[in-house]
Amino acid sequence: MNLESIRNQTNKMILTYSVPAIIAMLLTSLVTIVDGLFITNLVGKEALSGIHLGLPILYVFLGISIMIGVGGVTIAGKELGKGNANKSVNVFNQTFWTTALSVTLLSTLSLLLLNPVLEGFKVQQVLQTYMKDYYGIILWVYPFMMMNVVSGMFIRAEGQPHIFMLVTLIINVLNVVLDYVFILKLEMGVGGAASASGISILLGFILMNGYFVKFSKVFKFSRFKFSKPVAKMTVLNGSSELIGQLSFSITNFLFNAVVLKEIGVIGLAATSLVGYSGYMFNMIVIGFGQGTGPMISYCTGAKELGLSMQIRKHTLRIVTGVAIVFWLLLTLLSKPYANAFTDDLQLIALIVMGLRIYAIAFGLISYNVLNSFYFTSMGYPKESAIISSSRGLIVLSIAIMILPKVLGILGVWLVAPVTELITAFIVYYFIRKLRSSREYAIESIN
Repeated sequence: MNLESIRNQTNKMILTYSVPAIIAMLLTSLVTIVDGLFITNLVGKEALSGIHLGLPILYVFLGISIMIGVGGVTIAGKELGKGNANKSVNVFNQTFWTTALSVTLLSTLSLLLLNPVLEGFKVQQVLQTYMKDYYGIILWVYPFMMMNVVSGMFIRAEGQPHIFMLVTLIINVLNVVLDYVFILKLEMGVGGAASASGISILLGFILMNGYFVKFSKVFKFSRFKFSKPVAKMTVLNGSSELIGQLSFSITNFLFNAVVLKEIGVIGLAATSLVGYSGYMFNMIVIGFGQGTGPMISYCTGAKELGLSMQIRKHTLRIVTGVAIVFWLLLTLLSKPYANAFTDDLQLIALIVMGLRIYAIAFGLISYNVLNSFYFTSMGYPKESAIISSSRGLIVLSIAIMILPKVLGILGVWLVAPVTELITAFIVYYFIRKLRSSREYAIESIN
C-alpha cells in the first residue's frame, strides 16, 4: 500500500481495492440467489421459507466473526501504516485463532440448541423439517465459512484483493455445479443445498490457508503472544459490526414473525425473494467498505487524516451512482425478476410491489453503511456502533412493529426506507460533529 498512489490516484485506488471485494461479494450473493432458484422451483416455497427463518443463526455467526476480523484487521492496518510489521503479524495470528475458537464453540452450542429452540417457538412442522435438514448440515460448515471471511479481510489488507476474489469465484462456481447435482439430479432437497455449500466452503478454506502458508508476503502463520490490550481494542473496534449483525438477527426473527402473522407463508416467500435484491446491493456497498477500510486504517496509522477523508468522499460519490442504477433496474425489471422465481400470480404481485418500494432505500443504505465503515476504520467505534444499532435494531424494530400493522403489506415494504431515512439523520449529525471537532477543523469531509 502506497500513500502517494492513494493521494494522486484516489479513485483508481478505491476501485483497485474495492472491485475485487465487490466481485467476491456479488458472487456470494448470486450463489444465494441461485440456491433460491433451485430450492423454490424444485423443492417449494415452504422450503425457502424454512431456510429463511433460520437466517438469524447466520447473522450471529457473522456478527462474532466480523467483529473479531474487522477489529483485528483495523489494528493490523494501522500498525502497517506505522511501519510495525512484526506487531501487525502478531495481531493477524491472534485474530485468526480467536475467530477459530469463538465460532467453533458457537457452532457446537447452536447444534445442541437447534431442536429445543424450534420446539419452544412452536415453528410449523413443515418449516421445522426443512430447517433441521438444512441447518443440521450447515452448522458444521459455518466455522469454516467465518474463517474464510476473516482470511479475506487480511488478504485485502495485504494489498492482494484479487486473490480473495479468485478464491471466491472458485468456491461459488463449484457451489452452483453441486447445487445442480445434489438438488436436481440426486433430489437431495435442502440437505443437498447445504452439502453443496459445505464442500465449496471447505475448498475455499484450504485455498486461503494455503495462500498464507506459501504466498503471503506480510501475514504468515507463526507463534504469537496473546495481547489483552489488542484483544480489548479488537472487540472495541469491531463492536459496531457485532451490534449490527446481532441486531439484524433479532429484527429478522421479529420481521419474519410479523410477516407470517399478517400475510402468511406466501408473504415470507415474497420478502425472501425481494430481500435477495437488497442482499445483492448490500454486498456491493460492503465490498466498497471492506475494500477502502484497510486504506483508511493505513492512512490513519500514517497520520494522513485528510487523505482518509478524501477516500470517504470519493467512495460515497461512486456508490451513490451505483444506487441510482440499481433503483432504475429494479423498477424497470421487477416483473421479469419475479417471473424467474415463480409463476404464482399472487407471489409475483407481492414481489413487484416490494422491489419498487424497497429500492428507494438503496441511496440511504449507501450513505449509512459506508459511513459506519468509515468511523470503524478511523477508530471511532462508538459512532459506528450507534449507527449500526439504530438501523439494525432500535429504529428498525419500531418500524417493524408499527408499519405492517397499520399499512399491511405496504408497511412491510416501507420498513427499510423509513429505517434508513431516520438513521441517515443520525449519521449526518455525527459527520457534522466530526467536521466541527478541533482535530478535523481544517478538513472538509462532507
